[in-house]
Amino acid sequence: MSQKKLVSIVLAIMVTLFLTSISFAGTLSEIVKRGELRVAVQSGAAPYAFFDKNGVQAGSMIGFTKGMADAMGVKIKVLDFDWDGLIPALLSGKADILAADMTPTLKRALKISFTDPWMYVQTSVFTKTGAGYQTLEDVNKPEVTVGVLLGSTGETIAKQYLPKAKIKSYKGGGRMIIQALLAGHVDAGVNDDLAVLTALPDFPPNSIRLLDKRLGGKAPLSFAVNQESVNLWQWINLYFETIRANGEYDKNIAYWMEGIEWKKDH
Repeated sequence: MSQKKLVSIVLAIMVTLFLTSISFAGTLSEIVKRGELRVAVQSGAAPYAFFDKNGVQAGSMIGFTKGMADAMGVKIKVLDFDWDGLIPALLSGKADILAADMTPTLKRALKISFTDPWMYVQTSVFTKTGAGYQTLEDVNKPEVTVGVLLGSTGETIAKQYLPKAKIKSYKGGGRMIIQALLAGHVDAGVNDDLAVLTALPDFPPNSIRLLDKRLGGKAPLSFAVNQESVNLWQWINLYFETIRANGEYDKNIAYWMEGIEWKKDH
């Protein structure tokens, strides 16, 4: 065997081993071996994930993933990304789990694997209280500007249900749309109803009104992992089955999603 051919074989083996190591990164066994669960979140999205008044990351998703890390017997490392950086964080191997208020879609599922839904929300249209918008027809006009989150399901739904309106996309958390609305930069906003309702106490009382009509049906929210991380995907589904049975899931939802006591604590 020539030296040139031997070198080619060795290089091929090295490439194979490298690709194999990438494919196993983020799997359950690798996380346990590493001793650390790396979680990608968007910290501008209370009550899902945010920095509280003490600069500590908190929220429903933080609570769930800390529970996962405890059950694995590892530490947790929470990594903060903008919305459009969440999926790349998984694909690049920076994170093991994507924990955000993300809706599974066929397009997204071409790149990553979604767990079973952990919650359902509905997309809503909201305006300033006292504005003359009562129906979707009132909002769906060329002179109306609608604020949405860049890359979100709300952006897609707004373009579908409000094709005549001007869609203005914002990069960041849902509060940015409300701020833009109150500042007069947009005439209406589109986001999931839970995200809007939980943010309202942070703004002047009775300043925002949700239209009665919701857009589309109930949308699932899911965690996500790399497509190669099948055992991690199965484990997360089992984790949620377990905490639903022992009551921990209900405690998380009641505290973060159904009440506002967390605003006093955080």
